[in-house]
Amino acid sequence: MSQAYDSIYDWLSTEDKKFLEENLFHPYADFLSEGNPKFFNRIHNHSTWGNAAVGMIGLVMDNDELVNRALYGLENTNIDKAARDNDGGLIQQPGQKAGFLANIEEAFSPSGYYTEGPYYQRYAMYPFMLFAKALQNKRPELKIFEYKDGVLIKSVDALLNLTDADGEFFPLNDAQKGMSFFNKSVIMAVDAAYYYGEQDPRLLSVAKKQGEVTLDDAGLAVALGLKNDKEKEFQKKSIVLSDGSKGNKGGVGILRITEDESIFSLVMKFTSQGDSHGHYDKLSYSFYNDGEEVIQDYGFSRFVNIEPKNGGGYLKENTSWAKQSIAHNTIVQNETSHFNGDFDTGNKYHSEKYFSDFSKDNVQIISAKEENAYPGTKMQRTMALIKNDIFQKPVLVDIFRVKGDQSNQYDLPFYYFGQIIETSFEYDSPEKLEKLGSKNGYQHLWKEASGAAEAGNARFTWSENNKFYTLTSATMQNDSLILGRLGASDPEFNLRRDPVYIWRKSNTKDAVFASVLEPHGSYNPVTELGNNSFSQVQNVEVLLDSDEYTGIEITGTNKNKLLLVISNNDAEDQHNIKIGNREISWKGNYTLIEN
Repeated sequence: MSQAYDSIYDWLSTEDKKFLEENLFHPYADFLSEGNPKFFNRIHNHSTWGNAAVGMIGLVMDNDELVNRALYGLENTNIDKAARDNDGGLIQQPGQKAGFLANIEEAFSPSGYYTEGPYYQRYAMYPFMLFAKALQNKRPELKIFEYKDGVLIKSVDALLNLTDADGEFFPLNDAQKGMSFFNKSVIMAVDAAYYYGEQDPRLLSVAKKQGEVTLDDAGLAVALGLKNDKEKEFQKKSIVLSDGSKGNKGGVGILRITEDESIFSLVMKFTSQGDSHGHYDKLSYSFYNDGEEVIQDYGFSRFVNIEPKNGGGYLKENTSWAKQSIAHNTIVQNETSHFNGDFDTGNKYHSEKYFSDFSKDNVQIISAKEENAYPGTKMQRTMALIKNDIFQKPVLVDIFRVKGDQSNQYDLPFYYFGQIIETSFEYDSPEKLEKLGSKNGYQHLWKEASGAAEAGNARFTWSENNKFYTLTSATMQNDSLILGRLGASDPEFNLRRDPVYIWRKSNTKDAVFASVLEPHGSYNPVTELGNNSFSQVQNVEVLLDSDEYTGIEITGTNKNKLLLVISNNDAEDQHNIKIGNREISWKGNYTLIEN
C-alpha cells in the first residue's frame, strides 16, 4: 500500500491526499500499532512487518510521528507482563525495547543469525530490507545499513550460509523444508546487500543462480555487475554463527568438507531457545550429502497455505511432536524433553560453544556443552568431519558425553531416510505395534523392532538414493537398540511416516555415545551392480573417558587406525596423557593421530 501510494503521490491533488490520509492510511497505521499493541511492540517476525508498514506509510506522508512510532515502538501500551503471543512466547521481556530498530538489535546476533532460525529469517528479510531501503532514501542520516555494525548486510551472508548445496535452508526450529534462496524475500535481500553494502562480488553468483533481480537501483546494480563479469563464487565454508543480540547465547556450527566434488555438511545447533518458534533440541544435529538429507531435522508440523489442513496454520502436532526433544537427533533423558518442554525455562538458557577448529583440510571439528536442559545433568557433544584413507568418503565422528547426578535413561535418536540394508545386532519385531511412550513426543512413535546390544559395536546400514550409509556405535552390554517409525497417535495423518533408529542406555548416571557415520558406495539400478556396499569401519572403541579427557579409536578394515582425543575442560593447555602403553602429548582442544 505504501509503495503504491508513493508511486502516485505527486499525481494526486492536495484534496485527494488529505482524504486518503485522514480516512485510510493514518487510521490503518493506528490500527496496526495503537490498535494492536501486543502485535506491534514485540520482538517477532510478524511485528517487523507491522513496524515496516507503519513506518513506510509515514515516510510517504512525511509523518514523523508514524515513522518514529515504527522505529521505536509504542511508548505506553499497558500490556500485561504475562501476556503471550499465539506461539506461546512472551509479548515483552523485562527491559525490552520495541519497534523496528529493537527488532534489528534484539533478534539478530552480531554475526547476522536471526534467533528464530533461517526459515523465519528469510520471511522477515522482506520487511527489514524494504523499510531499510526506504529509510536510506528518506532518512539517510539514520544510516540504517550501518546500524549495529551493518548487521542487516551481515544477515544476508549468514542466511546464505544456512543453506545446503541446493540453496535450501536448514530447517532449524519451526521451518518448512524446501524453502530456499529462490524465495522473493531473499532475492530482494541479496540485491539490497550488494547495492547498499560493499558490492560483494560473491553475491552476484547467488543472484545469477536466482535468475532474477528487483526492479530498482539495487537490482540494476546487480544486473550491471553480472553484465560486467564481476561475480565470484559464493563458497560456503565451515562457519560458526553466534546467537543472541550480543552474540553470547550459543550459536549454530555449520561444518563442510568436500570429496570428489561432493559436499558433506554437518549442522550442529547450540543456540538459545529461538523465541516462540524455537524447539527443545539442545546439541542436536543434521547431516547432508550435497543437497540430500542423511540425518534429518523434522522441521515444523504445518502445511503452509494448504487450507484443508487446519487452514494452512500450525497443527497441534507441532507442539506434541515437532518441538519435542525426541523429534531431534539429541539426547533425551527419562523420556522428557529439554527444560521439561517449558518455554519460560528454556528461554532463560542457552548452550555454550566449547571450541571449534576449521583450519585443517582433513578435519573440521566443533564441541559444545549444555548444562541446563536437565537439572543435575551435564552434556557435551563433540562432532567432527574427517577425511582419511581409511574411508572412501568423509565420515562424521560423534562423541556425546552425559554426566548425571542420578541414574537415568538416555535415548539418542537418529532420524535417517531410506531402506535398512543390514544390522550387526539381532532384533525382534512384534506382530502388534505399540507406542514407544505416552507423552513428550514418544506417543507419536511406533516401536517396530528392538534388540539388545553387546559390548563392542553395533552397525546399522541403510540405503537412500542409491547411496549407502553405516552408523557404527561403541555400545555396552545391554544397551537397547530400537527401530521406530513416526505416525502413532496421529488419526488425521498430519505427520510424515519417517523412520528412526534409537540408541538407549538405561539405569546409568554417566554415559558416552560414540559413533561414526560413514557414507560409502553406490548402487546402479540399470547395471544392478553395487559398489562398496560394505562399511570400511571395523571397530569404534572408547579408550578413555574422564572429566579431563575422552579418547576414541577408529579402526578401518585395512587395519589402519585413527585416535581422536578431546580435552574436555582445558582448551589451550599443553596435555600429556597415557592411553594404555602409549604416551600422547599435544597442545589445544584435541589431537587426531593416525596409527
